[in-house]
Amino acid sequence: MASSSSTFALKEVLGELDRGSYVTLLSKIIGEARHVQNNPPDLIPKEDRVARHVLDSLLPLSTSTGGGPLVVSHIAYAEGRGNVIVEYPGSDPARIISFVGCHMDVVTADPTDWEFDPFSLSVDGDKLRGRGTTDCLGHVALVTQLMRRLGETKPELKNTVVAVFIANEENSSVLGVGVDALVKDGLLDKLKAGPLFWIDTADKQPCIGTGGMIAWRLRATGKLFHSGLPHKAINPLELAMEAFKEIQLRFYMDFPAHPKEEVYGFATPSTMKPTQWSYPGGGINQIPAECTISGDVRLTPFYSVTDVVKKLEEYVDDINANIEKLGTRGPVSKYVLPDENLRGRLTITFDEAMTSGVACNLDSRGFRVLCKATEEVLGHVKPYSITGSLPLIRELQDEGFDVQTSGYGIMATYHARNEYCLFSDMCQGFQVFVSIISQLEADSN
Repeated sequence: MASSSSTFALKEVLGELDRGSYVTLLSKIIGEARHVQNNPPDLIPKEDRVARHVLDSLLPLSTSTGGGPLVVSHIAYAEGRGNVIVEYPGSDPARIISFVGCHMDVVTADPTDWEFDPFSLSVDGDKLRGRGTTDCLGHVALVTQLMRRLGETKPELKNTVVAVFIANEENSSVLGVGVDALVKDGLLDKLKAGPLFWIDTADKQPCIGTGGMIAWRLRATGKLFHSGLPHKAINPLELAMEAFKEIQLRFYMDFPAHPKEEVYGFATPSTMKPTQWSYPGGGINQIPAECTISGDVRLTPFYSVTDVVKKLEEYVDDINANIEKLGTRGPVSKYVLPDENLRGRLTITFDEAMTSGVACNLDSRGFRVLCKATEEVLGHVKPYSITGSLPLIRELQDEGFDVQTSGYGIMATYHARNEYCLFSDMCQGFQVFVSIISQLEADSN
């Protein structure tokens, strides 16, 4: 375990996060936010616009162009959509620390909904405002500053320190562009030798659990007819409401609160709920022929996404086979017209981009040093879990990486209007990184 003197020594070498340098770099990066919005097919990000600023900061300290110690690689699997890997080599090839997950794309922002320009950095005291300041361009700038300080000060380390800046985190339906491709090509294999810190959460505490997500659509098909003659119709709205109620009841019986959720401190158990309703249109005096309820499942990591999908399909098949037994609404409500040989019908479909949650290993070195570093810098440590989803990290864990997650933005501004982070939080994040490196330098394991 690291001694206080070793932590102090590295802190003296690396110093504090420099406000001027950080804000200057972040200003350049946020200036690219408009061009890295990720919402295909309309908005395809060009992450190289952000990567260029990272490279401009680090290449002068690289082995390739600047005669410095940093080993810098730019790897692109799609035009304009590169990833950046930066290494500060240590003396022991078997020891490695990595900071991964800082992604160079952002969610969309509508400037008319914001109180300030989302696509340029504005500074209001401690607040640094703009799209991506919390998620995740503020972290891109933070980890860049860490690697730059290592390159400038050249401390003698046993551990190699690696930073990986990735493309395409905000849209997991597109594959083969970001960290998934880097893993597939074996470019991150050596990171399995040490803890991997995924820097893309918020509120400065270790995030030890995340949720899986399944987006679903439940379509109900009935029979269109005049609303004054409802006995001649099959009302898909009533069918959808009753069927979804039954599906929810079965879901919560099969996937109840899991005992491990309390250990990990999940704020909620697994849930299934509707979030959208649509139908083809028509007059208010017309019972439509169909409607669709859409929503999602948020699943704690102790249940399988595959198992849930299989169960939901079984529920729908059973309801269709026994639709006469489904609850109705009112004296003429029904889902079968025997004289016309018509039956109401349900179909359920799922988005391909499903994600599985992750439960971090609470017995690992990575968790131990992250907690100690957080306590040293903040004065307390309180790990938390949420059923919000972080794509990609479960796949890394399944591949054998010791994934721990943290971040130094503001959770309340994630994907929100008027996004901002605090410079003071980023300063503490920098100090946490220094403490992590110091501890692992002194760790004999």
